[in-house]
Amino acid sequence: MLPPVPPLAVESTRGGIIESRHTVAVAAADQSGRLVAWAGDPEQITFWRSAAKPFQAMPLVQDGAADAFSFGEPELALACASHSSEPQHVELARRMLAAIGCSERDLACGGHTPLGDAPAKRMIREGLTPTPVWSNCSGKHAGMLALARHHGWPTAGYEKREHPVQQRIIAETARWTGVDPDDMVLGIDGCTVVCFGLPLHAMASAYARLITSAEPAAVRIRQAMMRHPDLVAGAGRYCTHLMSAWPGGVLAKVGAEGVYSAALPDAGVGITLKVEDGDMVSAPIALHGVLEQLVARLLPERAGDSPLARVAAHGGRPIRNTRGEITGELRLSGDLRFAVPSPKESMSGTTSRGVS
Repeated sequence: MLPPVPPLAVESTRGGIIESRHTVAVAAADQSGRLVAWAGDPEQITFWRSAAKPFQAMPLVQDGAADAFSFGEPELALACASHSSEPQHVELARRMLAAIGCSERDLACGGHTPLGDAPAKRMIREGLTPTPVWSNCSGKHAGMLALARHHGWPTAGYEKREHPVQQRIIAETARWTGVDPDDMVLGIDGCTVVCFGLPLHAMASAYARLITSAEPAAVRIRQAMMRHPDLVAGAGRYCTHLMSAWPGGVLAKVGAEGVYSAALPDAGVGITLKVEDGDMVSAPIALHGVLEQLVARLLPERAGDSPLARVAAHGGRPIRNTRGEITGELRLSGDLRFAVPSPKESMSGTTSRGVS
């Protein structure tokens, strides 16, 4: 039984006092599933949302669909993305659809206002209507359609739980998280496909396996994301800034409702956190602070010159009034509880050969 540990909190200050707190539960685990560090309840069950995308894209590579349609690293990165609807994202999604003989009409996701500030302003300025290809999930959906095409499954209804595409993804998610499908809480994501309710601990373990596995599909997925961070999110967003600042040293993927997953390859550790009230502004602030604590403990040789310093602006956020004057800030408070003995010592020299 794990000792009770207080959650972390992203605090909102004003006038020198704490005005509100966004509590944060965190789990950090290694590839064996051993808990390395945590705050709050690491077994809390929540929906993984878009942080599950690397695993939803895994069958695309494993089953040969990516190779059949000549999808390279950019396409795989977009299949894992919550992109900002920048021109490069929208055009790449259209190319993916064309390569598999589909069109935007085949996408089950709906359009929405872009996640990126510049594309959102452009949409308003030019009076554009957000169609499905503009969805931050259009790359993921194009990948799912590719999987259906490759297997000869019907493309209609590919987003439904009973469709072979979603059944294949459910099985793959179970393999990486170690959670039996019967024990998953399955819901419907904002983009219409199946989403997964899982313990934070299981999600963190899956990211540790993703970052350490020698399986070719895992290698290709993680390399695509880390080599093309501009496609995984977009300008001004933490996923892109973080992976750009620390090439090959960190993998990060945001999810909706205050979820964030990440992994540190050199420590062999995966992380997932949940901001309890779903506040998306607090999520990157929380992840940045968690990564700082993990690097200081698990990678002390990097603490002095950590690339995290290059994206330190994401570690807090000033609060401004309507005249732009700073009235307070958002900041992370609290400490992770670390397992004993030091996980860095016990993981030294280990290498995963995949997951069973």
